[in-house]
Amino acid sequence: MDPSEPRPVRVLIVDDSALMRKLLGDLLRSSPAIEVVGSARDGMEALALAERLRPDVVTLDVEMPGLSGLDVLPTLLKTHPVPVVMVSALTQEGAEVTLAALELGAVDFLPKPDRHQVAGLKESRDLLIAKVLSAARSRVRPPRERDREVPARRVSPSAVRDPAVPPAASAGEGPVTPCLLIGISTGGPQALAQVLPLLTPPIPPVLIVQHMPAKFTYVFAERLSRQCSVPVKEAEQGDRVLPNAILIAPGGRHMTLTGSPSGVRVTLSDGPLVSGHKPSVDMLFQSGARVYRSAAIGIIMTGMGRDGVEGCKKILDAGGQTFGQDEQTSVVYGMNKAAFQERAVQSQFALLDLPALIQRLARSGS
Repeated sequence: MDPSEPRPVRVLIVDDSALMRKLLGDLLRSSPAIEVVGSARDGMEALALAERLRPDVVTLDVEMPGLSGLDVLPTLLKTHPVPVVMVSALTQEGAEVTLAALELGAVDFLPKPDRHQVAGLKESRDLLIAKVLSAARSRVRPPRERDREVPARRVSPSAVRDPAVPPAASAGEGPVTPCLLIGISTGGPQALAQVLPLLTPPIPPVLIVQHMPAKFTYVFAERLSRQCSVPVKEAEQGDRVLPNAILIAPGGRHMTLTGSPSGVRVTLSDGPLVSGHKPSVDMLFQSGARVYRSAAIGIIMTGMGRDGVEGCKKILDAGGQTFGQDEQTSVVYGMNKAAFQERAVQSQFALLDLPALIQRLARSGS
């Protein structure tokens, strides 16, 4: 190999299925930037090979006999800190386990490719390669200790529709209550699980686009709702946008905002990918800029790509404010890096400073 060329990313595949190990290996080997250095059929073999081969990235099956992915992950991160990409079935059970793995320190996840769906294999290959290469550049963080002072009470998702809080808009005028629009991708579940439970009322309405498949966003919202002191739910068509409530865009649907005399409501739509994603951060941010104008606040966080950059520019054009997570506390400094480099964010913040920033914005009313 030419010494001037970057060394390929060395990957260890862990899956109890021989067919899946072969499929993942074949897909990864199609990229010259990746070298598959080994494969393991169970958790014990995975730990032994990780110690001996010292891979740059591990793809880890969620469900395996004996030591499951959740069993392997903490030991792996303790003995050989390495970026781990979980490979999961697109089921509710798979979502629960995968989100638990992300909280334990995995950097990302992807759906298991279906070898019977030939038409979708190229998309699966491209996604797998992109996530592995992104993981190789990510920061591995140890499993976080849950803050014991964070309220763990569950708030009913139906509280999001509680009309007791005045709507954000009045007849003939644009909304006056600020609205927080958050865009986030790789590293997002860990980051949001760390900071959202620290929020206490009063806070502005919060709408989040987290790049995540259908089924996963519902489970993600449910998990956050059990940890937070404000209601969190997966957004539904027509949901009102209210203070002291958090809405998460459903996987596979674009979430935008529509203003009316009765307030601001959520609109969900299908359609093509925008900025490479559905839901798209750009779609939410651009609609938020139209509806909230100078009261729109865009926050772009950890994740690969550049979804949200153009949306941040629209918010600034409308007179709103934009903020980006800093490099030091991002798992992947990608979306937020692009926004910072293109001057689409006005300032950057450390992850654990986000709750204070949000509550300062709530107090200032701007």
